[in-house]
Amino acid sequence: MKRSVVVSVIAALSICGCAGSSNTPKTAADEQPVQEVTQNTQNMLDPGNPFAEKSTLPYGIIDFSKLKSEHFKPALEAGMAQQLAEIDAIANQTEEPTFENTFVALEKSGDLLMRTETVFFGFTNSRTDDVIKAVENEMAPKLAAHQDAIMLNDKLFKRVEKLYQERASLNLDPESLRLLEVYYQEFVRAGAKLTPEQKAEVSKMNAEIATLETEFGQNILNEMNDSAVVVESVEELDGLSEAQIKIAAEAAKGRGMEGKYLITLQNTSIQPILKSLKNRDLRKKVHEASLARGSRGGAGDNRAKALRLATLRAKRAEMLGYPNFAAYAVEDQMAKTVDNVNKMLYDLVPPAKASMEREAAELQKLIDEQKGGFKLEAYDWLFYSEQLRKKKYELDDEALKPYFELDNVIQKGVFYAAEKLYGIRFVERNDIPKYDPDIRIFEVFDADDKPIALFVGDYYARDSKRGGAWMSDYVYQSRLKNERPVVENQINITKPPAGEKTLLTFDEVTTLFHEFGHALHGMFSNVQYPRFSGTNVPRDFVEFPSQFNESWAVWPEILENYAVHYQTGEKIPQELLNKVIESGKFNQGYMTTEYLSASILDQHWHQMSSAELSSLSVDNFEAIEKGLLDKAGLAIDLVPPRYRTTYFNHIFANGYSAGYYAYIWSEVLDADAAQWFKEHGLSRENGDNLRRNVLQNGFSIEPMTQYRNFAGRDPSTDPLLIRRGLK
Repeated sequence: MKRSVVVSVIAALSICGCAGSSNTPKTAADEQPVQEVTQNTQNMLDPGNPFAEKSTLPYGIIDFSKLKSEHFKPALEAGMAQQLAEIDAIANQTEEPTFENTFVALEKSGDLLMRTETVFFGFTNSRTDDVIKAVENEMAPKLAAHQDAIMLNDKLFKRVEKLYQERASLNLDPESLRLLEVYYQEFVRAGAKLTPEQKAEVSKMNAEIATLETEFGQNILNEMNDSAVVVESVEELDGLSEAQIKIAAEAAKGRGMEGKYLITLQNTSIQPILKSLKNRDLRKKVHEASLARGSRGGAGDNRAKALRLATLRAKRAEMLGYPNFAAYAVEDQMAKTVDNVNKMLYDLVPPAKASMEREAAELQKLIDEQKGGFKLEAYDWLFYSEQLRKKKYELDDEALKPYFELDNVIQKGVFYAAEKLYGIRFVERNDIPKYDPDIRIFEVFDADDKPIALFVGDYYARDSKRGGAWMSDYVYQSRLKNERPVVENQINITKPPAGEKTLLTFDEVTTLFHEFGHALHGMFSNVQYPRFSGTNVPRDFVEFPSQFNESWAVWPEILENYAVHYQTGEKIPQELLNKVIESGKFNQGYMTTEYLSASILDQHWHQMSSAELSSLSVDNFEAIEKGLLDKAGLAIDLVPPRYRTTYFNHIFANGYSAGYYAYIWSEVLDADAAQWFKEHGLSRENGDNLRRNVLQNGFSIEPMTQYRNFAGRDPSTDPLLIRRGLK
């Protein structure tokens, strides 16, 4: 997954704390609104708060050694107060609106708030604690109200609207004109044209939505930790490696259960550990614990929150003139309409299900051959598919792991691919303060040796970190402010016992490549306005660079460079290398079906009207969820959706509501781009083509135009279908 909550908030606000240029000369009066207010409010924070002034560390990265959880609340409050004062100065100025004194001033506003939010929301996801959770709960509705105070400001919108109507005569450069048009649309979509009574109602709903989303996300983390499965004896863990057993023992010891073992959960329906566990009863127990998260009753139950969130979103969309929330959500995405989304998803269901059913029949045959005497269940799938994969390709994950040592994958795989394609290089910085001793910080240099970015890697799981993997920003690139990007990748790899190497599964390898694709999108950004910076693009485009970057994980020239035995230094045997690549289509029917189930579940929740949603009851929530899946023929116990509603973080807590389809939409572009490189080759020239036409442009150019500029044609869906074994 691409990015943290803060990016979604910033994209919605569009108040990114920086400015751009136009052909209209600046005047002293144009500069006044933000400059004077900022000078008057810069002393609102205690000087000891690290957010009080811009960081003097390289690239403006915050000094984590001086940062305490208690610093966030006053900095957020001061940041909101400062920005509202700046907004009032913009809206109430007597000068006629110009691009500079309105749009550039808007882009300059909120610098303190931006500096604080980027770090705060990064920490709520990766290093939360009781103080941060309390601040998040308190500030969520306040930040929503702050957004509304800007986007529903009548005087401000009149200036925006006047310039929008006069845009043809303003003689703006293309990026500035696009900024004006994007701002206008976002004001309208926020409710700027509603009546005062409607605006008040929208603001009330926004505050409640923000609170519910925060609580929903916190519940997911709490439930993931609370649902860990306790195992009494090592015999029950038959099938796990010695390292996995040690990790389980240390996890139990860490929670005061020395002598026992703890299987911690990840935030997906099917738990990866089921691949190895021989004990069928324990597999079932782990699986049932996983599916029950968020629906067990008590403080962590998310059923009522999900239903209320969907209802509120629908009501707000209807007030803005849309039939449902999904119609509102996809309007400014590449998909544009729910019909386009539905067609793509539903067209994939038949071939995916057919492939999945063939796979299930193979697994049942394997069970029968082994005299299992039982019917294949969801918690059996990974265990027997792993056996089948070994049988078909003679591949063993444990045998592969020694070739995928973490540092080697990073340096000789992820970084090496970027060096080959884009000419960049990485130098580790140990002089910059860290928030955790395990994180790593690299300075990134361009082919001409000019420094372009800082890259932060936080690779290990911990109890204070939510599940999954993502990229977030600490500093957004901006030519106007002469700011270079600071981006971070968050992964959840289980940390090995002290003194042992971190050996990865191949899924974890591809996750590293995926998230680094997002990082490249942020680091290569070269735009004037941070509103357009890096990954601030539509959801159904943002996954394209990341999913495409996964291609290099299996590209022979890259794979043979990093797949090196961590003890002997021996390169992975060519025969084994070929099997890794050939196995890429294995189990794709299953994986596509579980993904489609989650995507269609998301769409059904968000394509219902508020009246339909209001008629539903928490009392039969599971039946409702099953009914929604049944509409698509995907109510399949054997293949549960990748995320059930109650722990579907993407859509109820992290900005992907009505947008989980984005991964497969982007994969059309990704697979097509991979085919383009197969035809044209891995080279600096071709890498620079992708960088120049896509990776550096952010949202300053319409996404499909970017893709056409890169490939010289429209994308085809054939490479995706072939890759997934569906054609």
